[in-house]
Amino acid sequence: MKKHLPNSITCLNLFSGCVGVTFALDGRPDVAAYCVLLSGVFDFFDGLVARALHVRSAVGKELDSLADVVSFGLVPGSVLYYMLGVALPTAEYLPYLGFLVTLFSAIRLAKFNVDERQSTDFIGLNTPMNAFYVVSLPFIGEAYSGSVYHPLFLLGSIVVTSALLVSNIRLFSLKLESLSWRKNRWKFIFIILSAVLVGLFNFAAIPAVLVLYFLFSYIHFKQMA
Repeated sequence: MKKHLPNSITCLNLFSGCVGVTFALDGRPDVAAYCVLLSGVFDFFDGLVARALHVRSAVGKELDSLADVVSFGLVPGSVLYYMLGVALPTAEYLPYLGFLVTLFSAIRLAKFNVDERQSTDFIGLNTPMNAFYVVSLPFIGEAYSGSVYHPLFLLGSIVVTSALLVSNIRLFSLKLESLSWRKNRWKFIFIILSAVLVGLFNFAAIPAVLVLYFLFSYIHFKQMA
């Protein structure tokens, strides 16, 4: 029974992502954001449980990526599709450009699966972090609708995030091999600051968290060199 537990959690990740897509396309990006958050929790625990039970498998690895394409690729693509539809109500086809994020998320996950350099860290922005950024935009748009729902901002976000997904920028993973402060100092600082920001500002804090992620990853790897 235990060998099926990690894959069952992965399927919950996928199910949550499917629900998120339906809410995003139905004009409820706020609920879609919480679906992405729930998928992120499942995505963290499926790997944790697999390692704890020593039941990691090739099927589980592939299933995890397929679930991530939906939860962290299709959901943010659907949110951007919805937002572009709001920003450009008379543009019939332009909102479909939101799904470019979905395409580049799939490419990023495929590269991750075959790139042995990414066994402990990431090369390129990981799909969960990118998804969190995208689904945070409607929350920020509640206060700054003129800026966030501006077509140039949304199209720019699509271009920049798609490029970051397949970039060669090295970013640390939060899957800690040890609790050593010396080895993980910048990871711990990032986690603490991010928790404070999210606690204060909810999803609206995600863009700031993303900037900190790039900054502390740069410092982390520079000091390791």
